[in-house]
Amino acid sequence: NFSFTLGDVQDEAIMKKLVDESDMIIHLAGIVGEPICRTHPDLAENVNAKASLLLNKLRGQKPLIFASTGSNYGKVDGVCTEETPANPLSIYARTKLDAEKAFLQNGNVVVYRFATGFGVSPRMRTDLLLNDFCHKAVTSGSLIVYQKNARRTFVHVRDMARALAFAVLNFSSMKDNIFNVGHESLNVTKEGLVNKIKSYLPKFYFHFAEIGSDPEQRDYEVSYAKVRKTGFETKVSLDEGIEEMLKALPTLKISNPYSSFLN
Repeated sequence: NFSFTLGDVQDEAIMKKLVDESDMIIHLAGIVGEPICRTHPDLAENVNAKASLLLNKLRGQKPLIFASTGSNYGKVDGVCTEETPANPLSIYARTKLDAEKAFLQNGNVVVYRFATGFGVSPRMRTDLLLNDFCHKAVTSGSLIVYQKNARRTFVHVRDMARALAFAVLNFSSMKDNIFNVGHESLNVTKEGLVNKIKSYLPKFYFHFAEIGSDPEQRDYEVSYAKVRKTGFETKVSLDEGIEEMLKALPTLKISNPYSSFLN
């Protein structure tokens, strides 16, 4: 019962037809991540923000699940909850937050602020931090890391898919809320990540540099208590996801034009 339409989320005619035919919308379209948004800021603005505003107008009160981002929090002292004020410090985060605000104002929406995704997938992204670390460990055996004490938070791609399906089935009890999606056991520093990878690849060499910074200034721990209260909990651990990637990556041919020299 699956059908595919090749089109552009900025095209009102195509979007209106698809929205009119739908019972519920899961909005995943976006220019994702700061490197590509910084390289193509106009595209990021048009797709992440303006196309979302168009979708919001076309849907009326039709149910919507929106994939947003924990990057909206920026740099935070302490632990983030959904009540923590958003502080977007990048084009990516700002455009996603603009879309969030419009959807919530219109209502009948579930907003997911996903942790950084990781894990093997059919179209695997190596511009994501942990995927990038594992990819470099396998392909070059070395890595330069800046801001080793910066705290990041992760969620496996299979758990992201499970969370979306969960929201479809539980929409009425979850609507008009923001939920952080991830797990506290996947709150970890960059230093913790590379040490974990090294436990599986003893010959992996990494160096902590004093230069370089994250333009999004992400450095935070996140609470996922709110989404757990709905009955949803992640299943894939950091170890399971890393071990799976380190086994799969040698078999994959991946080109990543947005991978940074420093991470």
